[in-house]
Parts: sequence; C-alpha cells; structure tokens
Amino acid sequence: MAKREKTANRMQKKPKKQSIKERMFGIMMAFFVLFVCVLGRLGWLQIVRASWLQEKAVSQWTRSTTVSAKRGKITDTNGIVLAQSGSADTVEVTPQNIKEPEKVARAFEELLGLDYDTVYAKITDTSRNSVTIKRQITEEQSTALRAYGFKGVNFTVDTKRYYPLKNFLTQIIGYTTVDGTGQDGIEASQDKYLAGTPGRLVYEKDGSGREIPYGSEQYVEAQDGYNVALTVDAVVQSALEKAAEEALEVNQAKNVMGIVYDVRTGAIRGITTKPDFDLNDPPRNDYESLQSLSRNRVVADAYEPGSVFKILTLASALDSGVATENDTFNCPGYKIVDGQRIKCWSTRHGHQTLAEGVKNSCNPVFMELALRMGTETFYEYLYNFGLGSSTGSGLSGEAGGIVRNQKYVTNNDLARIGFGQSVAVTAIQMAAAVGAAINGGELMQPYIVKEIYSDDGTVIEKTEPTVVRRVVSEETSAIVREMLEGVVKEGSGKNCYIPGYRIGGKTGTSQKYENGAIAQGKNIASFLGFAPADDPQFLVYLLVDEPKVGVIYGSTVAAPFVRDIMQDLLKYYNIAPEYGEDGTGKTNATVPDVTGQELSAAQTALREAGFSSSADGTGTVIAQAPQAGARVPEGTQVQLYTSEPNESYELESQETVVPDLLGKTAGEAYEILKESGLNIQAAGAPRGKVVSQNPAAGRSALRGSSVSVVLEESGSEGSGD
Repeated sequence: MAKREKTANRMQKKPKKQSIKERMFGIMMAFFVLFVCVLGRLGWLQIVRASWLQEKAVSQWTRSTTVSAKRGKITDTNGIVLAQSGSADTVEVTPQNIKEPEKVARAFEELLGLDYDTVYAKITDTSRNSVTIKRQITEEQSTALRAYGFKGVNFTVDTKRYYPLKNFLTQIIGYTTVDGTGQDGIEASQDKYLAGTPGRLVYEKDGSGREIPYGSEQYVEAQDGYNVALTVDAVVQSALEKAAEEALEVNQAKNVMGIVYDVRTGAIRGITTKPDFDLNDPPRNDYESLQSLSRNRVVADAYEPGSVFKILTLASALDSGVATENDTFNCPGYKIVDGQRIKCWSTRHGHQTLAEGVKNSCNPVFMELALRMGTETFYEYLYNFGLGSSTGSGLSGEAGGIVRNQKYVTNNDLARIGFGQSVAVTAIQMAAAVGAAINGGELMQPYIVKEIYSDDGTVIEKTEPTVVRRVVSEETSAIVREMLEGVVKEGSGKNCYIPGYRIGGKTGTSQKYENGAIAQGKNIASFLGFAPADDPQFLVYLLVDEPKVGVIYGSTVAAPFVRDIMQDLLKYYNIAPEYGEDGTGKTNATVPDVTGQELSAAQTALREAGFSSSADGTGTVIAQAPQAGARVPEGTQVQLYTSEPNESYELESQETVVPDLLGKTAGEAYEILKESGLNIQAAGAPRGKVVSQNPAAGRSALRGSSVSVVLEESGSEGSGD
C-alpha cells in the first residue's frame, strides 16, 4: 500500500517539474523578445533615425545663425550710387514682459501709424514668446520709441534698401520686397547678381544660450552681391526728368515718356515716365496705383507714332530708289487712295520738293512714298528697322509693337502707315529705328546694363555695343539727316532750334483709340530731336500723353522741352556751337574743373575764368556741364549739379562706431557686431580668436556694412616672458 502511495506521489511530482521548465522557457522567451525589441529600437534610433537625432542634439547645444550677404549697389555709368543697402530697426515685443500694454499700444499707434486694437491684441498674447510689430522703421521712429524705455519692447537690426535720389529713374531701378528680394525693374531682373549668397555661423552654447568658451565653431562666409552699373548718366537723367516733370505740369498731361539714346552705341543715357514715386516709399497699400506708376511706358506701351514715323518712310523710300531729293509733289490737302479721301493735317501745301514736304510734314507726300514702294518693299524695311518685335534692351515688360499682317494690308492701310497711322510702336523701338536712319544706317541694339562688377572692381559681365543689321546706306542716312535738320531750321520743329548748333528733328501728333474707335480729344504729342545734325551722338524723344491745352501739336507741346534737354546735353557732352574764334565776335575759353568744390567756391572760380553759372541746389559740386577742359565761348553758362544734402537721403545718419573685437571668438564678434548693426567677414582658423580687424575699433562705418576679422588659434600666438 505504502509502495503504491509513493509511486502515486512520484507521478504527481513529475508534471509539477515539467511546469517549472515551461515557465522558465516562457520567461527566457519573454526576455529574448524584449531584448530583440530593445535591439531593434536601438538599431532604429542609431541607424535609421541617426541623422535626425544628431540634428536635434546639435540644435540643443549649438546656435546657428545666418550671416547676411550685402546686396550689391546699382550705379549710373559714372559710379553715382542709385541704390544701396543700409540698416534699419525692426520692433519686436515679448508679451510676457509687457507691463503697460495700453501705453505701448498707444505709442505704436501714434509713432508707427498702426491700429491700436490690432497691436494691443498682439502684445497681450502671452502664448507667444516674441511678436514682430513692424519692420524697417525710420531712425526718428526708433529714437522716439527707445525714449519711452518700455520693458518687453525690443529692437533688432534689419537690412533695408535705400535709394539716395528718391524718385529718380523710378521705373528702371524698381524696388525690393521688405526682405530685400528684387520685385521690379533692375532690382528684379538683375536679382541673381545683386542678391549675393548668405553665410552661416554655428557655435556651441550652454543651457542659457551663451557661447561655450573654446567650443567648436563653424563659419561659412557670406558672398556679397555684385554691383550693377547702368548706361544711364545721372546728369543726363536729371535733365530729362526735370523737363518731363515740367511738360507733365504745363500740359496737364496724363503722363509723359522720355528717352535719351546714344545712336552710335545703342546705350540708353536717360529714360523716364512721369508721374512716378519715391522708391524709398512705394505705395504698396494701393496695388493699382503701384502697378500704374511702376509701368515703364517707354518700353511697355504701344501707340500710333504719328508724324515721327515719317522718318522711317523717308529713309526707306530714298534707300529703295523710289524717290530722290529732286522729286516734287503736289498737296491739295488730301490724297485719294482706292476711292477714299485721306486728309492732310493742313488745308493744302501745293507744289513742293521732297525736302519741303518733310519740313511741312505733309501727309500726301508720305502716302505717295509708301504707295510707290508697295507693301512688300516697305514691309521689308519696317521689319529691318525692328518694328513688330522687341528690341532686346533687357528692360522688363518690353512689348513688340503691332504691325498688321502683310497679307491683309490694303493700299489704304499702306498709305496710312506711310505717315504713322495703322501701326503701333513703343518709344524705345522708335528711338532705335530712327537711330539707324541717322547714324549711318545701322540698327543698334538698345541696352541699359553697362556691366556687372564686384566691390574690388573685377568685371563679371560687360555689355558691348551690338549691331543688329544694316538697314539703309550711309548715303541715304546723310540725306535723311540733312532733311531733318531743315525741319528744325525752317519747318515744324522750329521750337527746338538752338542758336549756333546743328539740330535735326521731327514732330509727331497721333490719335488714341478706345474700344476700336478714335478717342475724341485724346492725343499723344511728341518730338524727336538729335544732335549734332551732321554727326549725331544722341537723340532725345519726348512724348506727352493726353495734353489738356488749347493747341495740341508736337511742335508746341513737346518740342520746347526737348530743346531744354538738348541745351543741357550739348554743354555736358562738350559739343561746341558753330560760332567761336573764327570771326563771330566771341572768343573760346577753357572751362575749369570745379567738381568737388563747395558751390560758392566753384561759382567764384568760374566767374574769374569768364563764365557764368547756375546750380540745381546746394552743397558740393558733383558734376558740371560743359565738362572741365571744354573749349566754349566766353560767357557760356556752366550748369552745376550739386549733392543737395537737404533733399536726398542722408546715409551719414546710418553710420555707427566699429566696436573692438580683438581677442573675441567668431561667435562673440558676431554678437557684438550685430548689436552695432554691422555684419562679419571672417578669415583664418574657425576656432581661433580675432587678432586683427578692418575697419579698426573706433572708426565709423555704415550700418549694414561688414567688418573683416582674422582669426588665429591661441597656440599660434607668441609667448611672453
């Protein structure tokens, strides 16, 4: 019995022993699975997510900041700055630190012109660590706000674009966004050169955000933008803008367009559209106004040119051989073409030679010339003159004009094209085409960017004059010049005559259309003049859109203002009048150099040399016309162009004192310079300290400019005794 019980007990214990093994196995499997999971997780973190985790870690113990690249300058052909970058304060607030939100909001409303309720909501939103209130405020606004001493109101240095001459070359230069990206004009078209490449500074920091001494640093130097030099001459542009502004006001016009064009090279020396605006304060809140005032109408607007177009008809007819200087014409006041009477602008001109027809701007003469050539020949010349396509000037928004398809042109159309109707051109197209007619026969490609260059003077790109094609012969061009000189001497262009000088030109008055019909009472009056007539250097083309005066002709509305421009240019380009030491009663004298002198001293020097003078402002003389060394008759008035510090943006107020950076790390130097509104350019050992700087401490520098520093590691420094 006992034996049986022992056997039974053994049988009962055996299953119990198996259960423990199973448990142990289960526990081991659980640990194994857990180990595999942990191992898998480690693999996931260390292999798959390694780069992300490393970035997170680096972001916690390092500080990375962008080192701004300086945007390049835009200058005129002689280096006068038209656009450059400076610095301006941006206002930020820390809502948690604002103790008097009502007073702060009221100050922002009064000084910055912001809405009180909107600002109050921002500065009391404690869920945000920092809120930007307004970027790029003026120095006066910054000074006034700082005087309050509000806790929680902070100021950071921002980069801002400045245009020293304000509303000067407005539609050409264009403007940038608040962030400094080109948005219109040259600022946009040349942005890839002007912008530069930002740099980067990375250094180790502690838990409080302070730089760790002897920590590792990495500095990637910013590459400053290149500078853009235009073909525009600031002195020429000034004369053009002054006359265009006067033409706008005197004629109560809708707008005025003007261009000064070098017929020998294709370089644009001046170009404007009035009205315009101060580039430092574009009307961003009025989109339609901004778009309208920013429109470069000289290249973007196509219009019927009117009688100025007759220059092209004349050149084409002479060159094709269908007309000669000896041809005569009859004008009864109209011409009948395919049964339709097309009127002349005058009652009748009667019998006249070709030269007289040009002087009289007689429509029937030019209808006859066009019909003699026929559509095929005339169109070949028109296309060769560049009509119907862009000139390739590089200016934004350039249109190609409108030339009716040749196969649809009737004799009636052809006759009207002959005197400047039924065809549409842009002002720059017309300037380039007429330039070809008078410069010896070659069509030049207009251009406005002279060169792209770095601060050290290295030229990156340079534009050379480009001959597109020969259009007419030199002989034809000479005849055209002679006949157009007669227009100014004895014809419709008398209001552009300048005693002693050989001037050529042509008047123009054209219709405007609305909804396919002639807009009654709306015209474009224009005048195109060039000098010297026997060897042209430049032409001036001025168009007055919708003048609201009693008599609307190019001869009365535009020609007098072109004369004013040309008088300045003839002096500036040292083009002497025909009279002088050759028996006309006046003796030529050499104009002294007075640039760089104060206005009063310059006027005295000129008076002692036998010249009178006039100035456009006060301050230092920056240019003169005629230029120094010119031989002109005694008593000639010398035009002085001054710095006008009271009118232009005074960038001197943007100066700051360069701090002492010697012995500082790159990170420390960066922070110190940032407080002073300056940028850093570092060279040498990235983990070293500053051993030299330029400019030196205590010198003045323009806020937003860079200070160059050289870094060396401490081990490379000399040891003391």
